[in-house]
Amino acid sequence: MNTLFTRLGALIAYLVMVVVNYLAVSLPLAGRSTGAVSDSYPNLFAPAGYAFSIWGLIYTLLGIYVIYQLTRKDDALLGKVNRVFIINGLLNAAWIFAWHYDVIWLSAIIIIAMLVSLIKIADILRASKERWLVRLPFSVYFGWITVATIANITVLLVSLGWNGFGLSEVFWTVLILIVGAVIGSWRLMHDRCIPYGLVLLWAYGAILSKHLSAAAFNGQYPAVIWTVVACLLAFALVIIMVAMKGKKKPTV
Repeated sequence: MNTLFTRLGALIAYLVMVVVNYLAVSLPLAGRSTGAVSDSYPNLFAPAGYAFSIWGLIYTLLGIYVIYQLTRKDDALLGKVNRVFIINGLLNAAWIFAWHYDVIWLSAIIIIAMLVSLIKIADILRASKERWLVRLPFSVYFGWITVATIANITVLLVSLGWNGFGLSEVFWTVLILIVGAVIGSWRLMHDRCIPYGLVLLWAYGAILSKHLSAAAFNGQYPAVIWTVVACLLAFALVIIMVAMKGKKKPTV
């Protein structure tokens, strides 16, 4: 059951998450913006800055969910979701501190835990009849954290001065892009969740944008560019396949 504890806990966790993220931008924490920390560890996987604007959508959708779940006191399913979401919200806030204060190894551990919590929520919701007000917020959030986890681990490797076993950065970026696309496509087909796939398109599209931008990589890495294009086409194909089969199962 979605008890008073889980309902209020979800609300508090959401507020903590939003307030900490607001302070990270407005102060900013440790005197650096979230993007500035990322820029201090240059790598070929990082997306263009505009990609991070998706957080506004994520927080808006989660806010709608939090308000909705407050009215569902007898909903056992949302009780299960909220117990995981409370943990996720606190992890989200903790990640901001770890990231801004340059404790990259800890930020990587935290974001992996966030990803695991979102996988758990997706598994809880997969067979449910809940749709837009519940599945959509977590699908968008899950999609972004899928890519953000890979990006965070990439930053961790850069921070450790990892030499890639003597192989080039381009090689490892291409490999990471492909692995990310395979994992994302599998999860998209597994959950039959179109919004999740659209977020993958958004994230990989932003990586492509940065590589094509004259102000960034300016097309210096054609192997990376063509790999991203192939991944985008793969995502689009899987989304179309899921949409065509969507008459039998919910797609959001």
